[in-house]
Amino acid sequence: MKKLRIAVQKSGRLNEDSMRLLKNIGISIENGKDQLKASARNFPLEVFYLRNGDIPQYLRDGVIDAAIIGENVLIEKGNDLTIVERLGFSKCKVSIAVPKNTSYSNIKELDGKRIATSYPNTVNQFLEKNGVKANIHIINGSVEIAPNIGLADAIVDIVSSGSTLFKNNLKEVEVLLTSEAVLASSPNLDTETKSILDKIKFRIQAVLKGSNNKYVLLNAPNDKLDAIMNILPGMKSPTVLPLAEKGWSSIHSVINKNDFWDVIDQLKETGAEGILVCPIENMVL
Repeated sequence: MKKLRIAVQKSGRLNEDSMRLLKNIGISIENGKDQLKASARNFPLEVFYLRNGDIPQYLRDGVIDAAIIGENVLIEKGNDLTIVERLGFSKCKVSIAVPKNTSYSNIKELDGKRIATSYPNTVNQFLEKNGVKANIHIINGSVEIAPNIGLADAIVDIVSSGSTLFKNNLKEVEVLLTSEAVLASSPNLDTETKSILDKIKFRIQAVLKGSNNKYVLLNAPNDKLDAIMNILPGMKSPTVLPLAEKGWSSIHSVINKNDFWDVIDQLKETGAEGILVCPIENMVL
């Protein structure tokens, strides 16, 4: 049986998040220590553990069929490749940072300056868009040290929490782009392989929808049902079940996590009682 070949980052946070996602969509990986390739026990899938920067070319060449990769890497090295699904984790920014004691008011101040980065294509596109000409120094590794050793006046690198910039006496001054993990595919998929990828996409969407919503159960007097159901539209409409106590009903529905506390406040004000909230593992629509 044909297997889908999917790449994940060899190590680091993106590797951990990627493997957790595969587990959450029901795929069990036989992963021994330091393996470069592993097979799934219960799904037609092989996982390749690769350097992030190498993945776009492997996708382009058809060596692998799909990958979980940072969007920032695709923008830098694979903007011709297709994003199948945005995954919502490993979020970060690609930003310009300068020494803390440097006065900075706008991007024009970098004209003629030296910028150290691992993202030369991204930086050049951003500078060209803003009419700035700078000297790009390509560094693979600890970019943050460049200003401290006199190699550059500024850097462009990934920023997550900002702690690395702080430790190296740098400050963020411009955001070039925001990024998250994405599922990307090779342009060379045959029909059978694409069918397997579509199954993975379907499962991922179910997990993502589940993680973005909460299941809510509550009790309410029948004379308040209409008002409460206007607050709780649910996927189509709330489920209403009569309680043993006359004049009361139980209402079941789904709330988007971003609206959760506002909705709960409204429910309480409208007369809802015994509100129970549960996480949703998967949500298939």
